[in-house]
Amino acid sequence: MKRSFAIAAICSTCALIGTASSALDYRPAPIAQLQGLDKITARISTFEVPVGQVTRFGTLEIRVDACYRTPPEERPESATFLDIADVRDDGNATRAQLFSGWMFASSPGLSALEHPVYDVWLKECVEPDDAQGRDDAATQQGQSAPE
Repeated sequence: MKRSFAIAAICSTCALIGTASSALDYRPAPIAQLQGLDKITARISTFEVPVGQVTRFGTLEIRVDACYRTPPEERPESATFLDIADVRDDGNATRAQLFSGWMFASSPGLSALEHPVYDVWLKECVEPDDAQGRDDAATQQGQSAPE
């Protein structure tokens, strides 16, 4: 009995050490690339928000407080801290805080915005030159082939 307990303790200690050594190395990124779904029209929009800035998506006001991503040599992961409020233009400028917390690109359901009309999730955290490169590639893909 004592031997099986000792083996279990050693195995769990090794598992903890292995988990700690494989922790992701997050690095700050200046831009959060978010996607939003309007459930009424079924349209998905992709938009980029610099850290510290606020953007609007429908009646939602989204502020990005931090954005982190792993380096290219590690498993891809991005995380952002968002504050999302529903701002209604009903004459009183009603503002309801809906979400404040971390969102992870690999697990959008882990901590998700709950709203009857809109969904917002993190696509990835990007550098300004990465965002420019994606815009150029999207423009080139949308052009017809030369004759």
